[in-house]
Amino acid sequence: MPHKIGFVVVSSSGHEDGFSARELMIHAPTVSGWRSPRFCQFPQEIVLQMVERCRIRKLQLLAHQYMISSKIEFYISESLPEYFAPYQAERFRRLGYVSLCDNEKTGCKARELKSVYVDAVGQFLKLIFHQNHVNKYNIYNQVALVAINIIGDPADFSDESNTASREKLIDHYLGHSSEDPALEGSYARKSDYISPLDDLAFDMYQDPEVAQIIRKLDERKREAVQKERYDYAKKLKQAIADLQKVGERLGRYEVEKRCAVEKEDYDLAKEKKQQMEQYRAEVYEQLELHSLLDAELIRRPLDLPLQPLAHSVSPRHQKPSLPQLEEKVTESQFAEPFLQEKPSSYSLTISPQHSAVDQLLPATDPHPKMNAESLPYDERPLPAIRKHHGEAVVELEVSDANISIARRGGMSGEPEPLTEKALREASSAIDVLGETLVAGAYSKTWSYREDALLALYEKLMEIPVGTTKEDLKNTLRASIFLVRRAIKDIVTSVFQASLKLLKMIITQYIPKHKLIKLETAHCVERTIPVLLTRTGDSSARVRVTAANFIQEMALFKEVRSLQIIPSYLVQPLKANSSVHLAMSHMDLLARLLKDLGTGSSGFTVDNVMKFSVSALEHRVYEVRETAVRIILDMYRQHQASILEYLPPDDSNTRRNILYKTIFDGFAKIDGRPTDAEMKAQRKAAAEEAEKQKKEEIKALQGQLAALKEIQAEVEVGINTAFTYTQGGKAAPAEALGIPDEHYLDNLCIFCGERSESFTEEGLDLHYWKHCLMLTRCDHCKQVVEISSLTEHLLTECDKKDGFGKCYRCSEAVLKEELPRHIKNKGCNPAKPEKLANRCPLCHENFTPGEEAWKAHLMGPAGCTMNLRKTHVLQRAPALQPGRRSAVAASGLSGSKAGSKIPTPKGGLSKSSSRTHARR
Repeated sequence: MPHKIGFVVVSSSGHEDGFSARELMIHAPTVSGWRSPRFCQFPQEIVLQMVERCRIRKLQLLAHQYMISSKIEFYISESLPEYFAPYQAERFRRLGYVSLCDNEKTGCKARELKSVYVDAVGQFLKLIFHQNHVNKYNIYNQVALVAINIIGDPADFSDESNTASREKLIDHYLGHSSEDPALEGSYARKSDYISPLDDLAFDMYQDPEVAQIIRKLDERKREAVQKERYDYAKKLKQAIADLQKVGERLGRYEVEKRCAVEKEDYDLAKEKKQQMEQYRAEVYEQLELHSLLDAELIRRPLDLPLQPLAHSVSPRHQKPSLPQLEEKVTESQFAEPFLQEKPSSYSLTISPQHSAVDQLLPATDPHPKMNAESLPYDERPLPAIRKHHGEAVVELEVSDANISIARRGGMSGEPEPLTEKALREASSAIDVLGETLVAGAYSKTWSYREDALLALYEKLMEIPVGTTKEDLKNTLRASIFLVRRAIKDIVTSVFQASLKLLKMIITQYIPKHKLIKLETAHCVERTIPVLLTRTGDSSARVRVTAANFIQEMALFKEVRSLQIIPSYLVQPLKANSSVHLAMSHMDLLARLLKDLGTGSSGFTVDNVMKFSVSALEHRVYEVRETAVRIILDMYRQHQASILEYLPPDDSNTRRNILYKTIFDGFAKIDGRPTDAEMKAQRKAAAEEAEKQKKEEIKALQGQLAALKEIQAEVEVGINTAFTYTQGGKAAPAEALGIPDEHYLDNLCIFCGERSESFTEEGLDLHYWKHCLMLTRCDHCKQVVEISSLTEHLLTECDKKDGFGKCYRCSEAVLKEELPRHIKNKGCNPAKPEKLANRCPLCHENFTPGEEAWKAHLMGPAGCTMNLRKTHVLQRAPALQPGRRSAVAASGLSGSKAGSKIPTPKGGLSKSSSRTHARR
């Protein structure tokens, strides 16, 4: 596992007096680091030698706030080069470089912490500093480095780790595993895990002695975990977290003491020294109480080097004498009592980053007692924790408070006495529950507060059933007073203990003693506003816990009938409420609506819809999205009544994307197409109509061309044709006043109709829609003679494979219907072709012959199923039999949209089939 690698400074190209490169070997809050000479030549370089040959994984550089190099290069080597032999410079291998920020955005008041991830093996590391960034503070064009940290593995260990990793990989694929599955995913199995205690930020904020104690305790914690001593490991974890606070405070005091010495304010320096000694002694005393401290952990300053390889430490950086362990410290006070807050809520401001990103560390830490701005920028101290800037710095000499820290499980101690303000505030609770219990609930120590709640839980559980109602009521109200206060607690365990106590009061205490509903209402009304506030907490864990408990409490049978919680949830959101609070509020409303519904639950269509519609205007997207979801859920249940609360569904409303989403959601719920789908359908229908129109036009054009070709052939064959008079005698075409070459002009050769409108286009339209002798096939859309429709369906139609011929009526019937058709025997039997014609429209037999078809299809007493008979037609003079036969023999036919117009004889001639192309 990578860890901090010690090093010594082998050489540097130069330094300013008092800022030697050897300062880099010390990591502490008061270090100044290395600084190049004034007006030096660039580049400047520093060579470091690590304690052993190692594999470097991570480099951390803490830059100066205004003496900033524009670029730093890194080189590594296996052995020490001879600088007087330039030809040996190739011994160093270049790793790369990093660029540093010019710090203009911060006004040169912050320090950049740069983390660089590398993977290189060697023992010597060379840093080359290039030209400085120019700013008004760096008047001597210097570059500086406050601290450097090297994290890696010994080279031999790295090789072994790689071999072990390969072996584990092979075992994994072979299905063998000797590892404990319980450790899967834990940090102990991650070969690249870097402990936060090895991070540069840790040492730069911590008192060196406390930092060493923390590292020792961390080792003990790992050993305890391996030995499965989890209670002890938990205690060590908590102690480590609290010691980090202590180390940071001691580090800040050391900085303040140093600043006081440089300003020759020796009274202040003495005061800070005494504060440090007193604070350190009290902390060590507490550690001894918990059996966490022994002589091995505390080493005297002369025995405890700041860094393992800090062989030469400048006298100006020697730590002042630490307090003697023999001193017995009476019960006194310090600013922030050790182990007051739960360690889970503690975090360093600058934590180790696992990506090569820049961090800016504040270079100044203003203090009420000293003006840090008056100090030179390079002398300004690093802060301990930036979050303390918003807090008043409390003096260490606070009287009448008890610093002893008691723990459950055998730890002794009493909570500090109540202040006058607390006595006045909790007077009623003290009268009922006693001052000791209330003092624990008001204690500054989180463990006392938690203990007080648990003790109150036990006390309420032990109250006998026969107790008077008045005493029960007073006890309940005093308990709710403390619960309400504990719900606001920032420590998670205290917050959870308050929820446990509140649940017991509502579900056990009140039903057990048969208290009236008014007491349950009191419990809910006093706690629900505070609980709702906690749903907006910055901690995700607290937010989820609070929201889940509110949902659970709303479903309690004792609470559900009161309908109190829904009334709070439908109150409009405040404009200045936090994002987390608004999101949790909406999510909780959506969840409870599903659980409780709108019938006798406190939720009504009116209050829910008014709240949801107002939430549509909220500034947070997630809140608006949840409001849309709630409205859609309400519509599923109540349909049209929801529309009363929304604006009309028109184009203006739909310009708002939220309302468009809502109305589209309504359409989907109703099974209707959405607005977008309707537009798509209309567009598709328009495109289809346009496509059909174009197809019709093209088909008509093709039909017209075919008619022209046939007409030309017919005209050649009728030069000697004669027309028939009414008496049946043949007469020249001139007898009708029509030249022979124009006899077929304006004439339909199928029905004999003649019209001036029968131009080429007019005839095409007549064949397609009006001719009584023709029809369109419903299956392929071809225009065919009615007399040949059956033959067309059986032999020519695109769907001919789907038809079969009935042996009884001789007509074409769909194959899937043919068995039923034959079985029913309902069809009219057909007569032989020589005896009668068979109409495929009306299914009747009539007089045989070709002229009979015309009478049947066009006559008033003929076919009743010919739909084209409804058109008013002008009858053209009938063709003489010989003339008609000649015309029919010519095989006139037309096509539209791939259809064919057969000859009047009932069959499509071979010549016309070849002539007309199908579209």
